[in-house]
Amino acid sequence: MTLRILGIDPGLRITGYGAIACEAGEPRLIEAGIITPDVKAPLEQRLGELHRELCAVLDVTKPDVMVVEELWSGYKNPTTAVLMGHARGVLCLAAHSKGVAVRHLVHTLVKRALVGSGGATKDQVKRMVMQQLHLVTTPEPDDVSDALALALALANIARTEARFGELGATALR
Repeated sequence: MTLRILGIDPGLRITGYGAIACEAGEPRLIEAGIITPDVKAPLEQRLGELHRELCAVLDVTKPDVMVVEELWSGYKNPTTAVLMGHARGVLCLAAHSKGVAVRHLVHTLVKRALVGSGGATKDQVKRMVMQQLHLVTTPEPDDVSDALALALALANIARTEARFGELGATALR
């Protein structure tokens, strides 16, 4: 059975996406790219553009599940957190409207599932993305690499769940 996963790195300026297919535990790149709403447009227009563009990506990639990084914000940037919440909400709504399940992962779990350490550096994560997908260059921009890392992390977690049940996935957290 093939599992298709769409990773999303949400943003109001740039949203990265990366779709992979996993068959017999081997991930394969389907498509990756960015969605770039007009930053000069009003918020509601940018959100509408995010929704439309992600719906188009969902139609093309046909994922079984979409994975989005959990929202994190320092207490010094509450406005950024609210704006990111808007973007995440619209992206989750797009998935729901297409009947695609949504999972959320914290960044430390993504790092642990890919590299083996929740404190892994961005460069270590990028190298694992390249290695697991057999890429010769790093996916650019970082938003694409981050989205692919999310998809690969969920694939690794799903493989652990299949092998060891929910207890194995809980041990990864």
